[in-house]
Order: sequence, then structure tokens, then C-alpha cells
Amino acid sequence: MKDLEALDFFRDDALVADPYPYFEALRGKCPVQREPHHGVMMVTGYDEALQVYNDTDTFSSCVSVTGPFPGFPVPLEGDDVSELIERHRDELPLSDQLPTLDPPVHTAHRALLMRLITPKRLKENEASMWRLADRVLDDFLAGGEGDAIDDFAGPFTLLVIADLLGMPEQDRDEFARTLRHTSGGGIGGTGEETLAHSPLEFLYERFVPYIEDRRREPRDDVLTGLANATFPDGSVPDVEDVVRVAANVFAAGQETTVRLLGAALKQIAEDPDLQRTLRSERDRISNFVEETLRVESPIKGDFRLARVPTTVGGVDVPAGTILMLVNAAANRDPRHFDDPAVFDPARKNARRHIAFGRGAHTCPGAPLARAEARVGIERLLDRTGDIRISERRHGPAGDRRYRYVPTHILRGLTHLTLEFTPAGDEAR
Repeated sequence: MKDLEALDFFRDDALVADPYPYFEALRGKCPVQREPHHGVMMVTGYDEALQVYNDTDTFSSCVSVTGPFPGFPVPLEGDDVSELIERHRDELPLSDQLPTLDPPVHTAHRALLMRLITPKRLKENEASMWRLADRVLDDFLAGGEGDAIDDFAGPFTLLVIADLLGMPEQDRDEFARTLRHTSGGGIGGTGEETLAHSPLEFLYERFVPYIEDRRREPRDDVLTGLANATFPDGSVPDVEDVVRVAANVFAAGQETTVRLLGAALKQIAEDPDLQRTLRSERDRISNFVEETLRVESPIKGDFRLARVPTTVGGVDVPAGTILMLVNAAANRDPRHFDDPAVFDPARKNARRHIAFGRGAHTCPGAPLARAEARVGIERLLDRTGDIRISERRHGPAGDRRYRYVPTHILRGLTHLTLEFTPAGDEAR
């Protein structure tokens, strides 16, 4: 690879499909070091990432999604920039979204969500996941070949989150069309068109009447529970606060799970021995999903802003420094994972990955993503006799089998063309 100093992680297209040699080279020099192009402190070590994730007093999440783009509204000067953060955080893109909030506001808003996406609710919802998986697979499997991202993972995860929330059936196609148009380059992209203050305005507009309706006429669904939930202090949230949480659940509940399913299905299609093992020993699927999360984290990383001067892993970090916690690198830290680049579906400590973050901002939808991946994989295995990567090419754009999300946040395929035989048929 090119000299580390010459590579711009945030702009260099060469690092989109395979950033791992770059991450390993960074960690080899030091697990905490500043990259030269945007001044971001790259945290590629597992222990160092946990240190930052678990310290919400020192590190703000206000730049969690955008990182160094588009920059802070004012110069971050002085030995404590906390006041500047609070004064200007509303000017930052996505400042109204849960991942960018800091305690105590984050604590209160997250509490709304955690009271609703409970193990009991997920267990009740899992029965419908099997039905929804079959509904999507009926069309996906009909032609013997299909795009696992656009034709299976995307529609399946949308139906699951819509079903969980209780979204009206007649609205789901519109949501699918709109989100498909904006996915793959919006949040986490570096183009100016992707940095609107709130790219989720469409969801806000649609969720306001849902929440207002549930407050007038409660139903037995998550939206009703969300609409009528209270903050920990007993106060009733404004409709706008509830809408932001609901929109975040809907958007985040899709994108990352789609990337997880894509990575898992690619692994299955490329490894016939693994595919046979998972078909015959279904109890291995859960750990296979964890290893997929470790090796191919759907989120490359998360950002934090240092409020005060501090040290991370023994490295000085000045106040106002943006740090990138590179989950995709930390999950391959050889200090914690033996042969970290090797995909081992039986890895005993696979679940120690930080693909869903850690600490106060651990992804609240992680249990849902795990359940969706497990159900989607198992149902696809139930209904096919063989799954392979397609050898065909599609259109003038060339080979669409492998194409990755072109952002510095998301990690995963935007296209994955598979061939399959129906269950019971002999493999061709």
C-alpha cells in the first residue's frame, strides 16, 4: 500500500473496498495517532477505543456521525470546549439524533427507547420475522438469482422494523422507495449534498401524525408505547422528541442490519464447507453472526470530540480534537483476537467485538439486528439447496457482485448477486 502519510482515509477511494491493511498499518505504528489530512485522531486499538467509549464526561458525541465534516461552527479554542459545544451543537448536522446527544439529554431520550425495544417485545416480534422473511423470499428465490441487498436484505429489514413499530401497511412502499434513494451515500458521506442538517426530515414529517394518532387512540404496538412513554423524571416528552427517537429507530434499524446480512451471505456463498455446516448445525448461526460482526463491522467507526486535554492509550489528546473510534480496526486487534483477519465461525470470544459500540451509546437495536440476521440466514438456508456468488455480469457498469458503501462511516456491500437452487434440488 501507499505510504501512510499519503493516504487520506476519508477521501481515498482505494480504501473503500479494503481499509484493513491501512488500519493494521496505523495500529502497527501506534493504536492512537493523528492522521495528517483532517487532523482526526485515529483510535485503532481495542482497549483505547473502550476507554473513549466509556468516558462520556471527557468526550462528547456531538460529532458522532459527521466527524471532521463539515467542521465545527466556531474555532475550538481553550482547555475546555464544553461551553462551545453546548452553545453550537444545534448548528451541527444530525444534532437532534440520539447518537449525537450527550448525557443527561441522551440518557433521558435513550430511556424512552429502552422501555420499548425490550426482550419481551422482541420475542413477540420474532414470530412475525419468520413470516416476513418468507414473504420477501417468495419473490427473491423465484428467478434462481437475485441481488441479496436490494431484493432481500433491504426489503426484509424494512418490513421487520415497520412491523415492530406498527407502521401502516399502505405507507411501507413509499418509505422503501424514499430510503432506497437516499441510502448508500447519505449519512457518513463526505459530499456536501450529504450533509444537510437533518437528512431524516422525510421520516420526521411522516412520524408526527403517527405519534399524534397513537396519543389519541392507543394501540398494541411500539409506536403507542413510544408515544405515551415518559422521561425518567416522569415528564411527558414533546411530540418532536418522540418523533426523533422513532425516526432514529427506523433508519438505524435498517442500514446497519442490511450491511450485516450482506456480509454474512457473502461469507456463506463463498464457503461451501461453512454453508454445509450451518445447514446441518443451526445452533452455530448465532456465533457465525457474531464473527461476521467482528470481521465486517457494519459501522467502520464512531466519532468523539475531546472536551478537555486528556490522554488515550498514553497519547496526549488536546481539547477540541476529533477522535475516530475505528470499530472495524479494534475488532481485529491481535491483542484480543487470535489471527484476527481469519474468519472463524467457532471463535469463542467473537461476541467481544464492538461492532455495536460500547458504553452509554451501545446500539439499542443490537438485539433486533442479531435476531433479524439469524432469522434471515436460517430461512434462506431452509429454502435453498445451494447458494453461490453469481458469475454473471450485469450491465455496462460491469461486475455488480461486489460494491461497497462509499462512506467513511458505513461498511458493507451495496450489491451482492447470488445464485441459488431450491431446497431439495440437486446443486447445478
